[in-house]
Amino acid sequence: MLILARLIRWKGLLIASVAYLCISWLLLWICQEPQLTKPDTFFYWLMVTASTVGYGDYSPETAAGRWVVTLFIIPIGLMGFGVLLGRIIGGLVAHWRRSIMGLRPIKTENHILVMGWNQERTESLLKLLIRERPHQEDHADIVLCVKEEIENPLPDHVHLVRVSSFSHHEDMARASAKDAACIIIDGHDDDATSAAALYITSINPDAHVIAHFNNKVMGKLMKSHFPRLETMPSVVTEMFAKSAVDPGSSRLIYELLNVDQGMTQYSCIYDQDIAIPVHTAFRWLKQVHDATLIAIEGDDGDIHINPSFDNKVLKGNRIYYIADERISGVDWSIAHD
Repeated sequence: MLILARLIRWKGLLIASVAYLCISWLLLWICQEPQLTKPDTFFYWLMVTASTVGYGDYSPETAAGRWVVTLFIIPIGLMGFGVLLGRIIGGLVAHWRRSIMGLRPIKTENHILVMGWNQERTESLLKLLIRERPHQEDHADIVLCVKEEIENPLPDHVHLVRVSSFSHHEDMARASAKDAACIIIDGHDDDATSAAALYITSINPDAHVIAHFNNKVMGKLMKSHFPRLETMPSVVTEMFAKSAVDPGSSRLIYELLNVDQGMTQYSCIYDQDIAIPVHTAFRWLKQVHDATLIAIEGDDGDIHINPSFDNKVLKGNRIYYIADERISGVDWSIAHD
């Protein structure tokens, strides 16, 4: 109904504009102003005169013509210009408001979709994703999908989509959920996260889905049913216990996750056909890139921390390392020369 009302308003404005043009031309023709009623000069002269710009290259030659310009063309033209500009500006503002409030559909693909709003935690997550985006090959778009009525916290870097439910098909289509490459689910509780994860894995089974669960049992249960789902448990309790025994552990973990300063944990794929020992990969990363290998994801999907030097790194294995910056374009071909 709102769209129909807007169309009617624009239709009325269009009819009024056409009527103004026709009446103006007819009055000038009646006043015998042949120079102003020529097809190649009428519209130009009318716009210049009605807007009071007045270049002076054309003007009425008869007294009646001047009265028509004074009493009709300029006053009505000024009102028309004001209404038209108001409509255009209002439309642009409404378009901007719809965008910043997440009411417009987002057409993109292979993007990162963040589902859920937890205020400062979500905003920090978005900033970290933005920080990492330059290092991605496709510089993927970031789409924030929320149920809350909020404004886009980072409108220059993130698209916002507001939905009624994370399992509503039409709403999630506005966030291009089917075409997302990576989906991060961080609901207010585990039930909401589980429901969102079930829906997302059904419509986009090829996406890399990461879900945060407060309850480890719930996370393991979801993982058992959806092996491709990466569950992110809450580690607050473990960090408390670890810091109690080994003081400073929480700061160490924070520094490994903080991409803004200091050494940070990254990963890359070993893409060579020739397998190499862990000690070769470790030494090459350290000597060439001043990076430290800390773990390898094996063919079984398990992550092996502090692997033995005699273990082999095979093609397709993901290598985790600590470095000051992400290493872009790792050339493993020279590691085994």
